[in-house]
Amino acid sequence: MTELDKMKAGELYDYTAPEVRAAYLRAARLCDEYNSTQYNETEKREQILRELFGSLGKNPTVLKNLRVDYGFNLHAGDNFFVNYDCVFLDCAPITFGNNVFIAPQCGFYSVNHPLDAALRNRDVEYGKPITVGDDVWIGGGVKVMPGVTIGSNVVIGGGSVVVHDIPSDSLAVGNPAHVVKSIPPRKS
Repeated sequence: MTELDKMKAGELYDYTAPEVRAAYLRAARLCDEYNSTQYNETEKREQILRELFGSLGKNPTVLKNLRVDYGFNLHAGDNFFVNYDCVFLDCAPITFGNNVFIAPQCGFYSVNHPLDAALRNRDVEYGKPITVGDDVWIGGGVKVMPGVTIGSNVVIGGGSVVVHDIPSDSLAVGNPAHVVKSIPPRKS
């Protein structure tokens, strides 16, 4: 099993391995290319996003500066909106449903490191998936940690740090983010 296979399986992997490094450099190149485009180069911008993402629905809008670790683990549904300066550390899948709106300076971090310092210092890490449902608004500066699931019809208040699952039909805020209010279910 290669280190890239280990990454995809959610196991500890060596992030300095050549095949992992090559995947990282590919994503970095695509991010740099995307971030250097002009806003009116809509076809070129979407083409780069479709090459970068593992899957991407209709009508994506992603503003600069975008940072992605690998891309092949990043999936988004229709009407995906990402505001300025967002980061997606996708060594494990990061999946967004339809109609997800992400405010500026948000981070989605599926990567995790061993607690044991000796092991951590051997250039190994692992990932835990992040899943976000449909009709979600992520406020400015939110950070979502490894292994979190955010349901559908959710608002995460600006500046929150999401370390636990958030159920559907709720407003969550704080550090750590916690549900403060129910939101009526979305009407079709």
